[in-house]
This record gives sequence, structure tokens and C-alpha cells, in this order.
Amino acid sequence: MTVRLRAHHLLCMLTFVGEGYSRAFTENYRSIARRLSAGEEIELVSGPDDICAPLMKGADPHCLKASVINRDAAAAEAVAHLLGSKIEPGSIISSDARLLSNLRRNFASGDIRKACRGCDWESLCTGIAAEGYQGTLVNRG
Repeated sequence: MTVRLRAHHLLCMLTFVGEGYSRAFTENYRSIARRLSAGEEIELVSGPDDICAPLMKGADPHCLKASVINRDAAAAEAVAHLLGSKIEPGSIISSDARLLSNLRRNFASGDIRKACRGCDWESLCTGIAAEGYQGTLVNRG
């Protein structure tokens, strides 16, 4: 199996400590964090992904907003540049320790954070990165 992630969630997973939009959201995300930590591969998708599932109810789902789609484009560009290879929907990415370390180092330095500008969670994630990612739930040792 693979974990289906949209591009900006490649950044969000770096700082996930169990907080989120709702109880259903955080329970779902914790399950995904366990799968990623166990080494499940990531399949890049366009639009709502496995993390978005609990947010897709209602008339105006957060995961379909233009600001979220713009975050995906910015994150895909930054991560592709960092990895030195194109990433697009359908790309398979290994969620190994090397990837997480590389992403976290560049996230903490701000090099891949353009997608984070204006996000409601930006200050929380900045603090988590500044504290060395203590308590994050996606880990590969």
C-alpha cells in the first residue's frame, strides 16, 4: 500500500505532533503518521489525499480551496528542486530516514517553506522545527 499525499502535505508531515482541525482529522493523521513511520511509500496526488479525508464533508471543504491548491504548487516546486527531480501526481516517494532528514533540514532553514506562507499552522510548525522536531509523529530511524 501507499499513502496518498498532496504536495504540501510533504511539508506538513514533517511537523505533525497530533494537532489538527478536529478529532477525526487528528485520529486519521495519526494513523497515516504510523504508516509513514513504518516505511510505507508516498504516492503524490493532485487534490484531496488521505489526510484530507475527514475534511471533505460540508459545502466548502477546506481541501478544495484555491489557497490549498496554490500551496501544493509551491510545495511541489520546492521539494522537486531540493530532490533534484520532477515530482508530479503519480510520483512514488520513499518515506525513509534520509528523505525526512533532508526535508526537515531544509524546512527548518526556510528553504522549502514558500508554501507555508499564510497557513494557519505556520507559527506552530516554525516552533516545532526550531525545537528540533521534538514530539513529531512521522519518524524513521
